[in-house]
Formats: sequence, structure tokens, C-alpha cells
Amino acid sequence: MTTVEHGKTTEGLTSRITDVVAQADRLVRAVAQPSFVELMLRLALAVPFWRSGVLKWDGFLQLNDTAVTLFSDEFMLHLPGGPYPFPAPTAMAFLSGCAEIVLPVLLVLGMGTRFAALGLLGMTLVVQLTVPDGWPIHLTWAATALAIMAHGAGRISLDALVANFTRSRSGR
Repeated sequence: MTTVEHGKTTEGLTSRITDVVAQADRLVRAVAQPSFVELMLRLALAVPFWRSGVLKWDGFLQLNDTAVTLFSDEFMLHLPGGPYPFPAPTAMAFLSGCAEIVLPVLLVLGMGTRFAALGLLGMTLVVQLTVPDGWPIHLTWAATALAIMAHGAGRISLDALVANFTRSRSGR
């Protein structure tokens, strides 16, 4: 094989590899549409908090004894010089239970999405202080909340519907 033939063979191989990579890139972009990704991020963050929140209630605004016991006897804040008990454990259990129901619903609906994600980021920080060994999953929750806060709810959301309605009403 001459140097010229070898160069043509290398160009042909490089061209084929480039074409395959470009096709794969188009396929990935088709599957990972931004609005779909934003919806999946919202669902991924909502589910663990919703599941935790549901376990704290016996009925509408009826906090169960287990939730109060966890905040009174089990959960501790791991701060320097601690661990320390939660202040006002019944109030903390109630507020936590409310937030773990309301904020995930807002996320799934895509309503006040950035604020809901901010609330869950705050809860994640408290959870991290309570269960320090859970940092790998807490890091994932924090990253997901930050991504939602940075990118918003996306087109598949009530936030987008309200924004479109507002724009159409104002003539923009």
C-alpha cells in the first residue's frame, strides 16, 4: 500500500467514524429533548420527598406519632459540638411533612418550580445535617434542585403555560 492509498483509507475511515458519531449525537438529542429532561428532573426530585412526606400523615393535617417521635427522639442535627436535638420537634415534623407534600406537587405540576426546588434544596441541606452518611444521595438531590433552579420548569409545565398566556395578553 502506498502512502497515498493509506491516506485515502484513513480519510475514509475518519469520515465514516465522523458520520456515525454525528448520527449517534442526533439520536441522543432526539431522545433527550430539553423539555422532557426538565420534566424528568422535576419528577426525580419530587418522588423521594413525596414518599417521605406521605409517611408523616394519618389524614388531612393529622401528623402521625411516628413523625413526631422521629423529630423528638431519633433525628439529631450533626453540627460542630453536637449532635443536637431538633428545636420544636412537633413543629419541625409538621413543617417538614407539609413541605414534603406541597413542594413535590408544585414540582410535578411545574408551578412556582424554581421556588419549589429552592425549598427542597433547603430541606436537602437539613437532611444532610441530620443524616451525614447519606451525602451521596443528598448530593444528587442538591444537584437536581440546582439544575431545576437554573433551567426552570421547561415547556411541559404550568409555569410555561402562565408565561405564554401572559405574553399573549400583553401583545408580546
